Amino acid sequence: MADSEATSHSAPPHPSPPLPLHQYLQSPVRTFSSPMPSQAQGATPLPTSFAPIARQYSSPTGSVTSFEIPASSGVPWPDSSRDHQHEHIPQQMPVRPSEPLNFAPVGASPPPPGFRSSTHSSPGFSIPSTAFSEVPVSQPDNRSPILMNGAQLQYGVSDDSTNWSAASSFVLFTAHTVLKERKAFNIPSLGFGAIICPGREVIPSPPSIRRSPSRCQVCGAFSNLYCSIAPSTGQWKCTFCDKMNSSSGTYKAASKEDLENWPELVTSVVDYVEVSTGRPGFVPVSETILAAPLLILIDESLDDVHLQHLQSSLHSLLDSLPLAARIGLITYGRTVSVYDFSQVGVSAADVFPGSGLPNRELQKTLLYGTGVYLAPLHVCLPVAHAIISSLRPYRGDLPEVARDRCMGAAVEIALSLIQGPSMEMSRSMVKRTGGCSRILVCAGGPNTLGQGSVPHSQSHPNYLYLEKKAIKQMEYLGQEARRQDAVVDILCAGTCPVRVPVLQPLAAASGGVVVLHDDFGESYGLNLQRAAKRSSGFRGIFEARFSDCFNATHIIGPGKETTSTVHETVRNDKSVCMEVPTLEECQSFVMSFELNKDIKSENVYFQYAVQYINAHLMNVTRVITVRLGTTDSITSYLRSIDDEVAAVLIGKRTVAFAKSAADALDMRSSVDERAKQIGMKLGKTLNKSKLYSFPNELPKLGEILFHLRRGPLLGNIIGHEDERVILRNIFLQSSFDLSLRMLSPRVLMHRESGTFEELPAYDLAMQSNTAIVLDHGTDIFIWMGSDLSADETQSAAALAACRTLVEELTEQRFPAPRVLVFKEGTSQARYLQSRLIPAHKDPPYEQEARFPQLRTLNAEQRAHLKSKFFYVDDLSFCEWMRSLKLVPPEPY
Repeated sequence: MADSEATSHSAPPHPSPPLPLHQYLQSPVRTFSSPMPSQAQGATPLPTSFAPIARQYSSPTGSVTSFEIPASSGVPWPDSSRDHQHEHIPQQMPVRPSEPLNFAPVGASPPPPGFRSSTHSSPGFSIPSTAFSEVPVSQPDNRSPILMNGAQLQYGVSDDSTNWSAASSFVLFTAHTVLKERKAFNIPSLGFGAIICPGREVIPSPPSIRRSPSRCQVCGAFSNLYCSIAPSTGQWKCTFCDKMNSSSGTYKAASKEDLENWPELVTSVVDYVEVSTGRPGFVPVSETILAAPLLILIDESLDDVHLQHLQSSLHSLLDSLPLAARIGLITYGRTVSVYDFSQVGVSAADVFPGSGLPNRELQKTLLYGTGVYLAPLHVCLPVAHAIISSLRPYRGDLPEVARDRCMGAAVEIALSLIQGPSMEMSRSMVKRTGGCSRILVCAGGPNTLGQGSVPHSQSHPNYLYLEKKAIKQMEYLGQEARRQDAVVDILCAGTCPVRVPVLQPLAAASGGVVVLHDDFGESYGLNLQRAAKRSSGFRGIFEARFSDCFNATHIIGPGKETTSTVHETVRNDKSVCMEVPTLEECQSFVMSFELNKDIKSENVYFQYAVQYINAHLMNVTRVITVRLGTTDSITSYLRSIDDEVAAVLIGKRTVAFAKSAADALDMRSSVDERAKQIGMKLGKTLNKSKLYSFPNELPKLGEILFHLRRGPLLGNIIGHEDERVILRNIFLQSSFDLSLRMLSPRVLMHRESGTFEELPAYDLAMQSNTAIVLDHGTDIFIWMGSDLSADETQSAAALAACRTLVEELTEQRFPAPRVLVFKEGTSQARYLQSRLIPAHKDPPYEQEARFPQLRTLNAEQRAHLKSKFFYVDDLSFCEWMRSLKLVPPEPY
């Protein structure tokens, strides 16, 4: 995709004569505002363009003094056509290392054995650690094909827990076995499903295969380690439709051992990388690929304090970006100002009206003018810092919520800059940039002017109609951003409501997120940096295939339904497909299944494939194949259930229906009914009573469901509906680890030795002589007991240890959580106590059983702990279970 720098080498149109000031709303005006610091010594100066243009100069008081046509310096623009980050691409394209998430493989299984190595790599694939060899194939004559199973070839036995341990990094099922009987399987209270994180980056990375995959000509499934292979002919039998397929000679082998040379036949996760050249092991990357631009849109209607914090966060963002990154700076309020990096010493910007969409002529003036609006950071860093320092706070007398903000027009102009002169060309002629472009919107209030705007007051007589109209306009703008491979992230802060229902369609349609913050301080700046550096694939297609005995009832994830890429070429494609704007590590998809008939076989199969374009513009297809065993025993099925995965799946299905405050109240009642049904269907009846025992095989499920119904996702412990909407949207798209933390908080108590002890999330952990850390996904609280705070030395050491722990827990988390530190007895302590189960209401024997740490306290300490709690209406976990006529499960 071309960009604005490329236009500086072509002859721009002749400049128009200067216009009077009263016509500035019909034409972009070049304004120069407050003086900026001089350029840093030694920095590369930005040249002016070749063609002059009439510019308007402003004095510090804002009055226009004169018009002037500056002379062109004639200095050519440095060559920025090469992407310096991607100048050298390694041959094997390993996935970027990252800290592995806590995905536990099924069972206590050892990792898959290493592949057979060889001194020569196969021309068909490569993996980071081991090479494969291709063996010459001799075709036997007059012999019928012999079918062999790929999984048995590698391991000798059909051990599914070992075979798909690689897949368990990407797919988690609620149970490791499947009930054969349809009636018993389709229990709506518990359900069966999977959580898929196809964009995860793991070490070692999956094998990379540089050839086209073999796909079933009937159902479109990919060949995998569970397929039956005829080595004599190379034919393979599909595991999903049982049809024979030709591999065009790919799988011909002299013996069954030779089939181990194909990675897709020996491991459950592989990456197919499309390479346009015939040279083995060579990945062509065009040297003319430019780094994808990053545009920062800044709300200029901020008060002084908020602006100072935002400026500090933006300075930190610029210093953290790689020098090869291309950036642009735009401010929006009543008008849209696009800043010019070619000016040194003054803050220069072209100003566009914000009340309407910029027409084609204004866009041409912007693209073919003399300004430099997108520039590599190593060239424009001093100028960018100076522009941010020159921003001024709002000087009017309107309240914060009523100020003019033309966010829609600003995003429209940012997309024009990303597209550049290619807006005049057909899509097939456009040279694409490397990876997704990103637009970061720094918002302090609602969009109240121009495209996608709503009245600042909800009491407006036509507010509902105007809101629906604005939502449609914002969704269209997000779809346009997706077509240009641009992601819009909206980061809001301050005390003003931002009208999340209007902003959310813009971010969601483009593949971005909306995040709320209390202020523009440290947490805001950290999220700016992580949003700008997120690596992602784009133009993704997610496909799911499964045995024909299953029906997919629900699928939840960051995308929309579409058709398969092979829908027109195969005869019986039953896959479930979603179009994914961006593919990122922090995303996940949730699928729920039900049986449409009893299962007769001993195994069932699932295959997930995601196709996307990576940052190097290579087409990648990741294929994940899983086989699960079946059983007739309810007990065996219960023992195979992963209650944390089941709780996350239930939580996402429940939160997906909570679209308003009234819906959330209904969903809380549905959680109660679901817990009751699980006890009645899967638990045991106590003798001579009407009570049911909650299954002891699911010790964590009950507590997590209790946290779900009373926590911020469905409960009322956070105040504004905007916050709840944002929290639910993040939860529905987030990975398994973050989703679990948002459901069930994690409590860590600091010990004198400097270590931390993990405790149940009960209020009994609030002991005055300790410090505790509560991790609730998007919020982290550090609570300092009153006795500990009295000793300054111990308090400082404990606080430092807690902060270090928080940094380790949230190093790779996006969005970065809000971190609050407070002492016992302060008003902020309610944030922590409202998220803990009020176990102080339970009898002492239940407290000791479920919170064993109490046994380490003496009688005086326990009496002091008990005296600090007051009576509350909230139920404890045990009281909630009894209200449902259930006996709580045994502690885990």
